[in-house]
Amino acid sequence: MTSTSLVPTDTHGVTNQVPPLAGYNAFARDHILRAAVAAGPAPWVADRATGLGALVGDERLQSLAHQANRYPPELRTHDRVGHRIDLVEYHPAYHELMTIAYGHGVHSLAWTAKADGAFTARATLFYLWNQLEQGTACPVTMTFAGVQVMRSSPALAVTWEPKLVATSYDPRPLPVGQKSGATVGMAMTEKQGGSDLRATETRAEPVGDGYALTGHKWFCSAPMSDGFFTLARLDDGVTCFFVPRSLGDGTRNRFLIQRLKDKVGNRSNASAEIEYRDTFADRVGEPGRGIATLIEMAHLTRFDIVVGTAGMMRAAVSQALHHARHRQAFGKRLADHALMQNVLADLALESEAAALLAFRLSAAFDAAPADDHQRQVMRILTPIAKYWHCKRLTPLTVEAMECLGGNGYVEEGPLGRLYREAPLNGIWEGSGNVICLDVCRAMQKSPQAVDALLREIVDVGDDRIHRQVQRIREVLSRTDQVEANARQLVERIALAVQAALMLQHAPAANADAFVAARLAGGGHAFGTLPPTSDFTAIIERATVG
Repeated sequence: MTSTSLVPTDTHGVTNQVPPLAGYNAFARDHILRAAVAAGPAPWVADRATGLGALVGDERLQSLAHQANRYPPELRTHDRVGHRIDLVEYHPAYHELMTIAYGHGVHSLAWTAKADGAFTARATLFYLWNQLEQGTACPVTMTFAGVQVMRSSPALAVTWEPKLVATSYDPRPLPVGQKSGATVGMAMTEKQGGSDLRATETRAEPVGDGYALTGHKWFCSAPMSDGFFTLARLDDGVTCFFVPRSLGDGTRNRFLIQRLKDKVGNRSNASAEIEYRDTFADRVGEPGRGIATLIEMAHLTRFDIVVGTAGMMRAAVSQALHHARHRQAFGKRLADHALMQNVLADLALESEAAALLAFRLSAAFDAAPADDHQRQVMRILTPIAKYWHCKRLTPLTVEAMECLGGNGYVEEGPLGRLYREAPLNGIWEGSGNVICLDVCRAMQKSPQAVDALLREIVDVGDDRIHRQVQRIREVLSRTDQVEANARQLVERIALAVQAALMLQHAPAANADAFVAARLAGGGHAFGTLPPTSDFTAIIERATVG
């Protein structure tokens, strides 16, 4: 018998794998975003956005985003000797991300900028931030929107607003006067009510210079915030209150965290069930007008969802484009296969249209105080855009994940997190039906709002859009069916607005492909653009890596 030597064979050579999308500037390399900012009311934000864009594309910050979601918050109700502390502990990565977001004014630039276009400028930062991490975007949004509601109570605003707009993140559990910056959360819904806030059962009783609340809240977002807007019932009806987490004497308010929700996504951000037991609160707004008081906050948080979902679409599309450029299959790059080009181009168009819609809305917010037309557009377009972006984000994310194959369906990459995050936006601040009914109410209350929006669309002067507007008016004419047709109505308006924006602001190749696919009877799935579309040009415009 002769012996043979065994020759070691390396079976773990790594070839044809795609490097991470990192080391790029998410603003400087984004042609679509830069064009939208340059054409909008806040071109001055470009330098600030460039700085934040570099962080969004930084590999270390991407690792922080992964860690903050890999190691979610934990609840400690009591200390080691039995004292009630109601403490939520976060991973250090979360705190670092919050420090960066607040340091760049992602939460406050709309209120602090001393230049035109403040809402658009802040929207640019928020669009970028949502490409990096979404759990921190929740307290960022609530703090941003909370400033508006806080102004309903001048006495509170004097103390709280300077802390809410400060570019300092301070997680210490201290009275607001001792902090360098403050955050705001919300505790609205209850077990029996959900979206029906009129069903609120929490009671408020006058006590001294404030009120004592008793009740249970089913969802409390960001429970380690420094204060919370909440609803409770007085004899006059449901009323808005503000619950400080720490009292003036340094003690903690009676804010009992019962448990943290085990959410599908949004893992870095805690959401809790909480209980009030003679919990101190200040009244905000008029008694019995709580829901109306909070409408202003909801309008701003819905605006943020429009911007944030557009940013998330951008993140998903960027990952798909990056992968397809680097991965080989069947003898050539994925990006060179005709059918994959159709898919990638279609995703890119969806993302571009979403960005244009978000920044059209931000411009309306900027102009609304001095322009009635813009105010009407802002009112009707906010829920329309919120509904449509939320309905498009999830299928877009799934399609982007499919472009990566099995590598997209693992937690090491960002698409799994985006996929689990996507449905939340359609639930938070009003599910699809609630939002569509809000559009219907806005139309009934202010018919001039929808007329203003449709006139703006028609002014683009495209026959395909004219036909879409005719379809919209046909649905509106069937007044006895408006509610049943509300989703179809909102969808048609959203597509008409996006098509008009694409025709106004996108290259002809992009605009024509979008209008043909969305208004002229294209396919239902992504990747069904007309085969004559200029896939190469569309993909090149959207590529950042």
